[in-house]
Amino acid sequence: MSDPTLTQRLTELITAKPITPADLEHAALLVLDAMANALAGRMSEPGAILSRWAEAAAPTDAARRAFLLGTLTHILETDDLHRASVVHPGCVVVPAAWAVATREGIRGHAMLRAVLWGFEAATRVGMAVGPSHYRLWHNTATCGPYGSAMATAALLRLDAPATVNALGNAGAQSAGLWQFLEAGTMTKHLHAGRAAEAGVLAADLARHGFTGPPTMLEGAKGWFAATCPDPDPEAITRDPDGPWQLLLTSVKPWPSCRHTHPAIDAAQELRRHVMAGAIEQVEVETYPAALEVCDRPAPQSDYEAKFSLQHCVAAALSRETVDFAAFAEPARRELAGLREQVTARVAEPYASAYPKAWGSAVTVTVRGGERLTVRRTHAKGDPEAPLTPIELITKARMLMTHGEVSKTDRLIDAILALSDDEVLPELP
Repeated sequence: MSDPTLTQRLTELITAKPITPADLEHAALLVLDAMANALAGRMSEPGAILSRWAEAAAPTDAARRAFLLGTLTHILETDDLHRASVVHPGCVVVPAAWAVATREGIRGHAMLRAVLWGFEAATRVGMAVGPSHYRLWHNTATCGPYGSAMATAALLRLDAPATVNALGNAGAQSAGLWQFLEAGTMTKHLHAGRAAEAGVLAADLARHGFTGPPTMLEGAKGWFAATCPDPDPEAITRDPDGPWQLLLTSVKPWPSCRHTHPAIDAAQELRRHVMAGAIEQVEVETYPAALEVCDRPAPQSDYEAKFSLQHCVAAALSRETVDFAAFAEPARRELAGLREQVTARVAEPYASAYPKAWGSAVTVTVRGGERLTVRRTHAKGDPEAPLTPIELITKARMLMTHGEVSKTDRLIDAILALSDDEVLPELP
């Protein structure tokens, strides 16, 4: 008898893992965060385009519905992030689970179990692809389909062989390159939507007996061989008795790339001690991936500013709140002078600690030569410095208000009630 494949081992690990009431409550909070992001994402240029597309195409099947929700969830750069895998699981897994649970008439507990399973699959594959994969490939796009497929398999109650088929065909659809960053296009949102859609399609087909490659990850012509110069296959099943990966997922307090957040966190503390007008120089120390993705001294759009360490640090040093307005054209013009004073470089201990820890230090030199430094091993919103449930609900309320949702508190309560096994609410 042959040894089990990686996807078989992943399926066995996830389906055997116990779920506590506390796990379900935490999952409900992350479902709330994802759906609030989706509703707010409609109030953006790409969100308007997607809404017009949806009106014309009238997508009614669950896979297309997952695609639409996935794209919307990833637009505003306020969705969750799992550090060790560099995957945004919420924008892929939650839309898929929501779309399928709505179609199947499934209640809260089963929905939240599917979300836990989906986060686990996407992030474990993400931890296994190795750091070099991320230099060209967007992990959310490439590893996300495993999560949406696993969540859908849970909701459809697929057996182990069918689940392996679903995971194999989810991996066969994996794609998503970073080239969009050079032109600042809308492609990143498409990545999340397609990853959500791919897993739903793969699991729906598996339900009907459609087969998929069981060695999609480790096969001679599989994903590791094609796209991963330094994979870590054992990460697929490492620490099986540890907490669910959903509990290790960070929640964003600021609407920018997560790589900018430890520096924002440090800069916000510095703002309490120095006046922006007195600053002569700003130095940011960080890890390589942060520079590869977010070294953008002169952003020309809201979206580029969200991927600019220089702009984000300038905003945090000079503004009380780093909110959506901090990235708009008036703010970019206002912060141009301070932004030019910001330099960023790779430094220890942040380079070696990544991706397990995403840290930064910010040093300001003020007139007279005084230097002040604030360091962050972890950013606000990480499991080591989590948002409280009240803070997360406040964030969701802000996002829903931005999305022009009426009766926000009623919708928030209904989503959180999924942990009490209530029915899924209708989205406005």
